[in-house]
Amino acid sequence: MIRLTLRSLRAEALRMLLSALAVVLGVAFVAGTMIFVDGMRAGAYERAGTFDRHTDLGVYSAGRVVLPPTLVDRVRAVDGVAAAAGELTNTAGIVGTDGRPVLGFTMLVAIPTEDALRSYDVVAGRLPDRAGEVVLDAPTAAEQGFGLGAAVRIGATGGAARPYTLVGTVDVAGTARDVGGPFVGLVGPDALALTGERGYGRIMVAARPGVDVAALTEKVRAVAGVDATVKSRQQILDEAVEDAVRNVDQFRMLLLIFVGVAIVVAGFVIANTFAIVLAQRTRRTALLRLIGATRGQVFRSTVLESAVLGLVASALGVLLGVALAGGLRLLLSRLDVPVTGGLTVTGSTVLTGLLLGTGLTVCAALLPAWRGTRIAPVAALTDAAVQPGRGAGRVRLTVGAVLLAVGVAALAGAAGAGQLLLVALGGVLTFFGIVLFGPVLVPALARAFGWPVRRALGATGELAVANTVRNPRRVAATATALVIGIGLVSAFMVGARSTKDGIERSVDTQIGTDFVVSGIGQDLPSGLVGELASRPELGVVHEQRSRVVDDVEIRAAHPALVGRTLSGVLAGDADRVGPGQVLVHRELARARGWQVGSPVTVGGRSFRVAAVVTDDTSGGVAPTGHVIDLSDQDFAALFPTQRGYLAEIDPADGVSPERARDAITTVLGRYPTVNLMDQGAYKKMLTGTVDMLLAFVTALLGLAVVIALVGVANTLSLSVVERTRENAVLRAVGLTRGRMRAVLAVEAVLMALVGAVLGVGLGTGVSASAMALLDRLGGDFHVVLPLGQLGLILGVAVLAALLASVLPARRALSRPVVEALADQ
Repeated sequence: MIRLTLRSLRAEALRMLLSALAVVLGVAFVAGTMIFVDGMRAGAYERAGTFDRHTDLGVYSAGRVVLPPTLVDRVRAVDGVAAAAGELTNTAGIVGTDGRPVLGFTMLVAIPTEDALRSYDVVAGRLPDRAGEVVLDAPTAAEQGFGLGAAVRIGATGGAARPYTLVGTVDVAGTARDVGGPFVGLVGPDALALTGERGYGRIMVAARPGVDVAALTEKVRAVAGVDATVKSRQQILDEAVEDAVRNVDQFRMLLLIFVGVAIVVAGFVIANTFAIVLAQRTRRTALLRLIGATRGQVFRSTVLESAVLGLVASALGVLLGVALAGGLRLLLSRLDVPVTGGLTVTGSTVLTGLLLGTGLTVCAALLPAWRGTRIAPVAALTDAAVQPGRGAGRVRLTVGAVLLAVGVAALAGAAGAGQLLLVALGGVLTFFGIVLFGPVLVPALARAFGWPVRRALGATGELAVANTVRNPRRVAATATALVIGIGLVSAFMVGARSTKDGIERSVDTQIGTDFVVSGIGQDLPSGLVGELASRPELGVVHEQRSRVVDDVEIRAAHPALVGRTLSGVLAGDADRVGPGQVLVHRELARARGWQVGSPVTVGGRSFRVAAVVTDDTSGGVAPTGHVIDLSDQDFAALFPTQRGYLAEIDPADGVSPERARDAITTVLGRYPTVNLMDQGAYKKMLTGTVDMLLAFVTALLGLAVVIALVGVANTLSLSVVERTRENAVLRAVGLTRGRMRAVLAVEAVLMALVGAVLGVGLGTGVSASAMALLDRLGGDFHVVLPLGQLGLILGVAVLAALLASVLPARRALSRPVVEALADQ
C-alpha cells in the first residue's frame, strides 16, 4: 500500500499542486514571521546594554518624578564612586541648514562628561565636555551638511531654539537611542535648560577599581533616600532586555494573529481539495476494497499521502519564509523604521514550520479520508466514476441556521447591551453559521448572482450556474475560505473609514480656527504662544490647556471660539466668559447645584457662572461633563506653568490667510519642535495612523485572500478533471472553445463573488456593531461605508477568479474530444 500510495501521489502531482501551494504560503507566513522576530529578539539582546557598558549602579526615582541635580553631586561624593552623572532623555527639534525643522522624531539625551561613564561610539570629533556643545548622529549631520564646529540650532519644550557648537557625531543605529529620527546629545545642564526639566531620569554610577559594589550600593542607597531605587548593573541589563524583548513579543503576537487567519484559510482549501480528489477516486478505492484492501489500509494510505504532500510543501514554505522575512526587513528599512538584528533561522523555526504544515495537511485530510473508507466494493462495478455530490445533513443545517441567527442578533444588540464582547462573539457565531449553513446559503446566492448571466448567455449561462451549484458542499467550502480573509479586510476598511470620519467630525467640533500649531511629540514651548499673540497679522491665538482639580477638568477658553465649539447653551450667555466669569458644563452644574450667577471657587479664587452649557465632554480623567471653562487670562494666572500641545490661530480682520501663514511661519522658524497645519492637514495628521494601520493589516490579510483564491482555482481545476467526459460530450455536440472558457470563467466568478459578498457583509456587520457601541459609550462614531474600497475588493475577487479559470480552461480544451470521451 505504501508503494501504491507514493505512485498515486506521483501520478496526481499536478492535481495536488495548488493544494500544496496553499500549504507553502501558509507555512511561509509562519516561518517568515518567526525568522524576522527571532532576528529582532537577537538584536534586542545585543543592544540592551549599549549605553551601560561602564555603569556599575543606577539610581532611579521611586516616588519623585525626577532626580534633582543636587543628588548627582551627593552621589558623586560617596566614597568608592569614580564618577556619577545624571541622564535625561526627552524630545527636541533641530533647525536645518535651510532654516526649516529637520523632519523626524528627534531624541535628546544628556551625555555624561565623565570618561568613566561614556559609552557612545564616536564617528568623528568627540563627545561634548562643556555647555554649548552638541553631538548629532552621523546620518543627520551628513544629510544636513553640518560640519564640525558648525552652529546647530536646537529647540525643545523649554523655549525657542538655541545655537550649539557641533563637536562630534556618533553612531546610534540599531540601539535604544535609534527611534527613526535625529539624535541630539548635550551635557546635563544644557539638556535640563533646553527641555525645562527640573531633574534627571536616572543617575549613572561608576565604581572605583577594587571597590565592593554591594557595599557601595548600600552607601549610595543611604544617600539617595527612600524615594529612590538603586539597581545593580545586572538588574539594569536584565530590565533593559526584558523591555526590549517584551516589545518584540508583542509585535510577534500581532503577526501571529494574521498567521492564524492564513492557516485557517489554508486548512479550508486543503480539506476541500482532498474531499474532491478522494471523491474522484471512488471507483479506484472501490477496486482496492474489492481485491482485499481493508478500510484501515485505505485510511492510512490517504493519511500517508497527505503527510508526504504536507512535508514537501512545508519544506518549500520554510525556504520561502526566509525570503519573506528578508523582504519585510527591507521594506521596513526603506520606510525608515528602525529594525535591529539580522535574519535568524533556528532549528526550532524549521521544525515548527515542517510540523505545522504537515500536521495541518494531515488534519485537513482526516475527514475526507474517513469518508473514503465508507466506499463499498460494489461501487467498482458501477460505470460512474464519481458519485453525485451529497447535500448537507439536517442537523448541520439546523445548527448553522441557529448560529447564523444568534450571531446576527448579537451584532445587532451589542450596542444596546453596551458589551464589546458581544461584537466579537456575534462575528464569530455569524462566521460559523455561514460555514455550517453554507451548503444552502452559498448555492442560493450563486443562483441569484447567476440570474443575469443566464439571461445574457442563455444556455451557456444556465450550464455554468448549474455546474457551480451541483455540489453544494464543495462550492460552500470554496466560498467560505474567501469569507474569512475578505471579511476581516472589510471589517478593518469600514472601521477605519468610520473612525476617520468620527475624528474629522471631532476636529470640526473642537477646532474653530483656520490654523493649528501642534507640538511634535510634546507640549508647546513656553513663550511660543506669547510671540504668536504679539503678531498684528493674527487675531485669535488660543492655546488649548487643561488641568484636573478635585475631579473637575479646568479648561482654558477664548471668548471668540467658545460659540463655535459648544453644542448648546442651557442658561446664560456663553459670550460673557472672561475675567471672573466661567462656563460650567451641565453635568457638573447639576451635581453642584450651580446656576447662572452662582459663585464658583477654582484654585482658591472666586468666579461667577456666566452660562451653563451642554458640551458635556472631558479628557477622560474627570467624570464626563465635569468641566469648567475659564478665560485664557484667568487660566494662566491660576496655572502659569501648565502647557498645552495645540494652539488655535485665526487671521486678524482684513488679513488674508496667506499673510497670516507667513507670520506664523516666521515665528515658528525659531521653534523646531512644533508643526503648522490648517484644519485639513490637521485632520490628515490625526487620521494618518489609521491609514497606516489599515495598509499594514490589509497587506497581512492579503495572503489569506490569496490562499482562498488559490482554493477557487484548485476547485475549478479538479472539477475539470472530474467532468472530462462530460465536457467532451458538450464539445462533441457543438459547444465552442470560447463558450467552454466562458462556462468555467462564470463558475469561478460566481464562487469568488459569493465568498466576497458574504465576507464584505460579515465585515461590514461587525464594524457597524462596533461603531454603534462606541457611539453609545460616548463617542461620535457612525458607520461610513467606503463604497469605493469595498467595490475594489469585489472587483479584485472577480478579476482573480477570471485569471484562476485560465489554466483549468486550457486543461479542459487540451485533450482531443475522442480521447476525452474514452476517459474512465
